[in-house]
Amino acid sequence: MRKLKMGMVGGGSDAFIGAVHRAGALMDGGVEFVAGALSSTPEKAKASGRALGLADGRNYDSWEDMLEAELSLPEEERVDFVSVVTPNHLHYLVARAFAEAGLNVVCDKPMVHTSEQAEDLMHVVEDSGVVFAVTYQYTGYPMVRQASHMVRTGDLGEIRKVLVEYNQGWLASKIEGEGAKQAEWRTDPARSGIAGAIGDIGSHAENLVYAITGLEISEICADLTTFVPGRRLDDDGNLLIRYESGAKGVMISSQVSAGEENNLRVRIYGTEGGLEWHQEEPNYLYHRPAEEPEKVLKRGNEYLCEEAKRATRVPPGHPEAFIEAFANVYAGVTEAVRAREEGREPDGKLPFPTVYDGARGVHFVEKTVESAGSERKWTKARWRTATRAGE
Repeated sequence: MRKLKMGMVGGGSDAFIGAVHRAGALMDGGVEFVAGALSSTPEKAKASGRALGLADGRNYDSWEDMLEAELSLPEEERVDFVSVVTPNHLHYLVARAFAEAGLNVVCDKPMVHTSEQAEDLMHVVEDSGVVFAVTYQYTGYPMVRQASHMVRTGDLGEIRKVLVEYNQGWLASKIEGEGAKQAEWRTDPARSGIAGAIGDIGSHAENLVYAITGLEISEICADLTTFVPGRRLDDDGNLLIRYESGAKGVMISSQVSAGEENNLRVRIYGTEGGLEWHQEEPNYLYHRPAEEPEKVLKRGNEYLCEEAKRATRVPPGHPEAFIEAFANVYAGVTEAVRAREEGREPDGKLPFPTVYDGARGVHFVEKTVESAGSERKWTKARWRTATRAGE
């Protein structure tokens, strides 16, 4: 089996998330990193490409040069997919151009800035037939897949309540004014979009709940706050959520929770029991049946569902986490790319977030911001995929 060829836009040698994407994509040995336009200026892009070992001929000054040059190559020599890991404001332009050209895309979240862009991108993906993934990487954790399986198979009964928290403390002070690169663009509306914390990490929380439960939001009551003086976007959010099924939800999304690191936590309660998962201790899933003692399910064991076992690489007792979760998303992408190339259906046991998940996330951010700026108690927030087939 040949290795798939990976290209990247953004994610230069000094970028945290680019390195994580490359490590995840290359982990299973089926992908090679061969091309990139890795920074915002030709000088920085070329320097990053050289540092990462790209050949001169595929170390591009810009993403436009990369797209043109790759399309000029024989089809069997082109990149098989491109990872877009730029700041948010470039996602739509870059992802759309590569998808429209027939090249498969992996895009960081949030997918784009607006629902209009998201709808257009959905249609481009449908028309071109490309594989398009959005890296909500928390869906790649084995125990998240186990939780999803247990909800689907009825272990919790009918879902009544969901509590999800994503607390960080790294923006508790105005570090964007002190040269912190990651803070600078995330707090800049021109680059980040209309939302701060709710777009950066709240979108992960929304997607995690959907990935586990399949619950669709019907209404939102949101309170967004900017605690740090002089900051232009929200850094804290508290939401009440109504789901179409009748279930209720609470979401906290904060980047000013001093002392927190990356505390993503979800609790799901149904008529027959509850589940709890913590991202900082990701190898354990707590199952609380209504009439039985609490059970602690552990990653890597044979009693887990097939999806969770497939997402596991090392034996029980060995920590497995963040980069492996990215690798699981990329495993699904590469299987789908190979299936497209071979004219067959992809393996349904290797799921990954798609362009529709990305569009749902954009809609969620918009409706949360709308709710926070409104005097109404509840804001309608229903979303459905607007495919050409009318699904």
